[in-house]
Amino acid sequence: MPGTLRFMSSPSLALRWLAASRPGFLVVTLVATLVGIGSALACGATPRWPEALATVVLALLTHAAVNLHNDWGDALIGSDALNTGRIGPFTGGSRVVQDGVFTPEQLKTAVQMLAIVVTGGGLLLAARSGPGLLLIGLAGLLLGWAYSQPRLALMSRGWGELAVAAGWWLVVVGADFVQRRAFGEIAMIAGVSPALLIAAVLWIAEFPDARADAAVGKRTLVVRLGPVAAAWGFLLLMLAAHGWLLFWWWRLWLPGTAVQALLSLAPGLAAAALLLRHAREPERLRPAIVLTLVCAIAHGLLLAGAFLQVLMLR
Repeated sequence: MPGTLRFMSSPSLALRWLAASRPGFLVVTLVATLVGIGSALACGATPRWPEALATVVLALLTHAAVNLHNDWGDALIGSDALNTGRIGPFTGGSRVVQDGVFTPEQLKTAVQMLAIVVTGGGLLLAARSGPGLLLIGLAGLLLGWAYSQPRLALMSRGWGELAVAAGWWLVVVGADFVQRRAFGEIAMIAGVSPALLIAAVLWIAEFPDARADAAVGKRTLVVRLGPVAAAWGFLLLMLAAHGWLLFWWWRLWLPGTAVQALLSLAPGLAAAALLLRHAREPERLRPAIVLTLVCAIAHGLLLAGAFLQVLMLR
């Protein structure tokens, strides 16, 4: 596979690999790391900026590897090739295989390379932060692998949404761990609502893909529940994410400033309203998908900002 590594010397191929990693979605990972770093610093941890930067880079590389692995898995089962209802660039994968940009074998090799880099970097970071980070990293890698691996294929068994929520919860907990060198209860609590909203991004993106997914036996929750029930499930997920934050804010486990993160409920409810209206018309869901992304990103940024405000008051 000589073409796999040519991006090292070819700017055009570098951009193709970047596009294949779906960089627009990497923003949610960046925001999740900021929440984790912020929670640790707000709790009095001494800032460790080189380690914070390494955390962000490794988290982004892991997310890129998961996206490439997902495209590889979808290429094997044929769902992306059958998908004529995708809403690019939000659903239906990057289509680099279907458009002849890369082969599935090249994607698999790229995933293996990224896994080596992330594993090596994670080991170095764990050496500076503590062995607990190894458990977090191993759990994250296993979830990312099991999500698309044909023999497990969590994405095809109705477990993909839960796996995504768990994976991004680990990003928050891991980013916090690197700063404080220990597990933090605040991060474990604060990480739940951003993780649920990132799962909501996946949930709504499954609607345009549902017909192709069902045709190849990819039984996502949207396929299993059907469009109407899945739309109501999306609304419940939105309410659960914000309700979780409100509960722990009320119990004084989260800072008083964390209540500002509830502002993200507005775009979330708007997305849910559009989804309920057009659940059987997935081609009309682009605005709802965008609003869901806005909700997830805004929620994470507002929560990270809440921790920053606590830090600035010291």
